[in-house]
Amino acid sequence: METQIMNDQEIKIILENTKTIAMIGISSEKKKEDPKKIKRKPANIVMKYMQEFGYKVIPINPFAEGEIINGEKVVSGLDKIAGKIDIVDVFRPSVETPEIAEQAVKIGAKVLWLQYGIHHDKAEEIAIKENIKYVSNRCIKQEYQKIFQKSNPVFPALKN
Repeated sequence: METQIMNDQEIKIILENTKTIAMIGISSEKKKEDPKKIKRKPANIVMKYMQEFGYKVIPINPFAEGEIINGEKVVSGLDKIAGKIDIVDVFRPSVETPEIAEQAVKIGAKVLWLQYGIHHDKAEEIAIKENIKYVSNRCIKQEYQKIFQKSNPVFPALKN
């Protein structure tokens, strides 16, 4: 199967037309874990960054349902979100992405975005067949920085 390659202009259009991102794989606080460690987890850093630039980001973690992370209530799955989702952004192992792609189809997402190191041919096939844009092995934060801030960032910029 031929991979759908997104160029900077296509990514720019996606980000300009996005209001709401469902982020799968947000980390929650585990008992006795330093809360500063949570803030340093990649998904949490990306969530906070995208929020700072005006995106509504809904955190998804079935083990943290009801917790508040970066000011948003965590939901257990895509099917628990009321309202439209533009991008389903995934911080989970590649093997889980075909099922996530099927869920993205069910909720009418416009884009399935798989973060660095994540790709699955079946997830791509599902997305493209259902006319959902597919982005894989790319960081949404870095793409935003490159396109809109004209910077070539190193991931992640950690702050306390």
